[in-house]
Amino acid sequence: MRFIGFILCFFIIACQQKDKTGTRHSVDIKPNRYNVAFLIMDGVYNTELTAPFDIFQHTIFRDSIKAMNTFTVANSYDPIISFEKIRIIPDFNYLKDSLPKVDILVIPSAEHHLDTDLEDEAMISWVKKTAEDALYVTSHCDGAFVLAKAGLLDSIVSTTFPSDIPSYKQMFPSLDVAENVLFVHDGKYITSAGGAKSFEAALYLTEIMYGKRVAQRLAKGLVIDWDLNSIPYLKIED
Repeated sequence: MRFIGFILCFFIIACQQKDKTGTRHSVDIKPNRYNVAFLIMDGVYNTELTAPFDIFQHTIFRDSIKAMNTFTVANSYDPIISFEKIRIIPDFNYLKDSLPKVDILVIPSAEHHLDTDLEDEAMISWVKKTAEDALYVTSHCDGAFVLAKAGLLDSIVSTTFPSDIPSYKQMFPSLDVAENVLFVHDGKYITSAGGAKSFEAALYLTEIMYGKRVAQRLAKGLVIDWDLNSIPYLKIED
């Protein structure tokens, strides 16, 4: 009986981890919402992940808008260990799962975005492919290095973490890099300086998508004073 109970428990858990297509994930993707994927890996920095995640996830509490499904994506089902040692269970494995269409791709910064992460050809390829069909692609802090490595910023004005701008320019000398701004919006790409200012870049995107009133309500819910006119940013006009 104990053995049968174990098998039944295992079967139930396995069913909970897979949808009808056989995709294993741990998040409920609701219809008629924007799908927002956050790329995570070992060494991801908490703030660049949680700041935009907080803003976008809170859209579900706003009435009369198309809210957002927020989920994490990694190259493994194993826990991801952030730079600050928080353990994060990925919702999807992009190497094995069939992901829902990604409307907004978010690239938080990670510890090795200036070196070994850029050698991960599978990750760079997935970012490039996913970005092509996304409505918006955002990076925070050194997440811009990943987008640049994928060749997505070749004709785009971008920025990154202030003290890493010299390294950014050296590694990608052909890029048009903006300084002394919190974020840059060029086409569908929004690159931000990161840190706590990742909140501002995320709020900016919600103001574009939903309008000023919704963005201010989202900010108020997180006790953030939001006024786009007071933010040093760069918008590249078409």
